[in-house]
Amino acid sequence: MEPDSQISETDSKIPEIVNQTMELLIQSSDPCSKIQAAKDIRRLTKTSQKYRRHFSGAIQYLVSMLRSNSVEFNEASLLALLNLAVKDEKNKVKIVDAGALEPLICFLRSDSTTLREYATAALLTLSASAINKPTISSSGAIPLLVEILRDGSPQAKVDSVMTLYNLSTGRENLSVILSEKAISPLVNLLKSCKKSSKTTEKCSALIESLLDFDEGRSALTSEEGGVLAVVEVLENGSPQSRECAVGALLKMCESDRDRYREPILKEGVIPGLLELTVQGTPRSQAKARTLLQLLRDSPYPRSEFEADTLENIVCDIVSQIDGEDRGGKAKKMLAEMVQVSMEQSLRHLQQRALVCTPTEMPLTKCRSKVSSK
Repeated sequence: MEPDSQISETDSKIPEIVNQTMELLIQSSDPCSKIQAAKDIRRLTKTSQKYRRHFSGAIQYLVSMLRSNSVEFNEASLLALLNLAVKDEKNKVKIVDAGALEPLICFLRSDSTTLREYATAALLTLSASAINKPTISSSGAIPLLVEILRDGSPQAKVDSVMTLYNLSTGRENLSVILSEKAISPLVNLLKSCKKSSKTTEKCSALIESLLDFDEGRSALTSEEGGVLAVVEVLENGSPQSRECAVGALLKMCESDRDRYREPILKEGVIPGLLELTVQGTPRSQAKARTLLQLLRDSPYPRSEFEADTLENIVCDIVSQIDGEDRGGKAKKMLAEMVQVSMEQSLRHLQQRALVCTPTEMPLTKCRSKVSSK
């Protein structure tokens, strides 16, 4: 948390500064004074929740500046509103209620890259409010956000996917996002961003949601490198991203195994799935095992006498792809995964032993106690 003490003015001066700034914003006929007031509000509210509360009365006047034909007015007021909305639910709602969405939508269509970028950032912040989501969704923002996701600046693309993710909690919005052909720019963003980033997490989560629909699944497999991009997240993403990636592939296979099994297998998904069965989150582990079952030639155990072990499943899958050599590689990968699992279990036991053992007690004695529980 950023303390208010970072601001040079003391608490006793806050009312005076607020009154002076509000007077310039509301009463001055000088455009430069209004712009300066907006800039002061932006500066003062950057790190201070107190100033955000004190300047909530400025929102309607800043929104009116958004409707000006002056780009300087637009930019100054937009940045001030952005800071007023950060970490302040009441201000988020008040900004939308004051009519900010109409000019923001216009800015998304603007030829000015800067205005488009600022407007996208503002919508990201405003869409974090559950109260605002229906209003933003019905404002016509989604098609424009997908357009920015496709053609915007790098930062605007990131803010756009985050905003679309916020709005995707309304299931009806997923259909709108799909109708705007969002899968292709989502895949392109996924290819270009760092796999461990928050952007990848939101991008992967949005793709997983869009794969609830046949149109989304078809679009992903039709997109060059689409399935591969998801597989790469499954291999190298954050735990949350990997969970979304395996969930997306599982949705494909569960919806139409015969159609999607080969496109998934040919992207080399097996090593990543094997790793997830050992190192993933509990949900990732379960999804990875289920997907491995579906990827084999027959998703069902061959007989009640043949153990349906992970080794049997994986060897069955891999041997179908490239012959005996790949079958040997599958066994090697499994052995490595088992070794990782054993090492993790040993570390866990050692940590428990260290917690429960006095410093003078030999570690071996505590191990025996832990194992006997």
